[in-house]
Amino acid sequence: MTYSSEELLPGTQRALLHRIASAQVEGRTPSLVAAVQRRGRIVWNASRSCVDGHAPDSDTQFRIGSLTKTFTAVLVLRLRDEGLLDLDDPLEKHLPGTGVGGVTVLQLLGHSAGLSAESPAPWWERTPGTLRPELADVLGEQARMHPPGRRHHYSNPGYSVLGALIEAVRGASWAEVLQREILEPLGMRRTSTQPQAPHAGGWAVHPWADVMLPEPAEDLGLMAPAGQLWSTATDLLRFASFLAEGDDRVLGAASVEEMRAQSAPSASSPGEGAYGLGLQVVQQSGRTLLGHTGSLPGFLATLWFSIEDDAAAVVLTNATSGPLAATIAADLVEIVAEAEPRIPEPWRPLPEADPELLALTGFWYWGTRPNVLRLTADRGLELGPLRGDGRGARFVAQPDGSWIGLDGYYAGETLRVVKAGDGSVSHLDLGSFVFTREPYDPESVVPGGVDAEGWRGLGA
Repeated sequence: MTYSSEELLPGTQRALLHRIASAQVEGRTPSLVAAVQRRGRIVWNASRSCVDGHAPDSDTQFRIGSLTKTFTAVLVLRLRDEGLLDLDDPLEKHLPGTGVGGVTVLQLLGHSAGLSAESPAPWWERTPGTLRPELADVLGEQARMHPPGRRHHYSNPGYSVLGALIEAVRGASWAEVLQREILEPLGMRRTSTQPQAPHAGGWAVHPWADVMLPEPAEDLGLMAPAGQLWSTATDLLRFASFLAEGDDRVLGAASVEEMRAQSAPSASSPGEGAYGLGLQVVQQSGRTLLGHTGSLPGFLATLWFSIEDDAAAVVLTNATSGPLAATIAADLVEIVAEAEPRIPEPWRPLPEADPELLALTGFWYWGTRPNVLRLTADRGLELGPLRGDGRGARFVAQPDGSWIGLDGYYAGETLRVVKAGDGSVSHLDLGSFVFTREPYDPESVVPGGVDAEGWRGLGA
């Protein structure tokens, strides 16, 4: 066993260690390495192994399977941010001749293109990529399982197609683009398409006996963008920091936030949940976990991070099945977040007061429903119900004086401050809904008008 920690309390350290030690036994995995990050640096890592004195550490490579898809998605978003493609572009515009060119880049990223889950036989994860030299071999004769855009259907060939799209637009191999545009800028020196020592070997553990069988580690060829990579706990936590905050050398904060937004429902168990753009979105114990799971014969991997808790966890194992890597990683985040809640930054007032914005704050009524408009620390606006559940959103200012919704029900909708003839504020117009200072204010423009006799009691 190896073990190190810098900041976590002894009780938290022991709970984390107990969780992975139990997982290694219950999952009967040859080895398991885990690490936790807070505030952008590793605060705990540990491992377990069936061989005394040969436990992996956070610098040991494991194969990470479908975690590779998140890297591929980042490369596609970079092309979009450079204006080289649009997410709503049909594939045919940039990669003609695939036979599935009507699906969009966005649908491929979010697994809603309707493509098949796997490539045609033989089993692509245990056979060399040379058996599938062309995209036609990856897609097969029945590439489309569902109408595009109708449902979430996880597709490994879909990410192979995205890898080919990257190569077509960049004029270089997916591996070269990955190295140049993500791994080098982020300092991920222990992430590679082929294993580099020290690395774990992949094993299959017999389901009914404590014996093992080595698994092959094939070069996946055209399927590489869906699952080829090898990486370490240290590198993956560095990647988690990037996915949480952005890095202008790779992808800005707005674009990684776009990746994190849920776009397609999937299932409800840890590791599935919903899907953004190359990222899984999971709800567990009241918190949102983002990241990805991964598996290839001989390996299981999971990276989860929580923006709200400022916590990330990686679990890497070298077994085909057994340990529940997604659940273990989620538990590690939960242990840290519950035992040592994030300490919020001190409240500070705004650098200056804006009288015009300040005058907008307070109560606004949609019909008879009270809402509160607040001025946020970043000079945005936030509209939400006074109590209970209801529609709300944060808004960012636009050059023309309007505001655009960032999230919630009003994401993308336009909020306008409508003024009366004397220059005073009459009402708010939000996607045609009118918000007034008083319930059905007769002095404002209320659609349908306000009864001239006004409010009345039962005996009126």
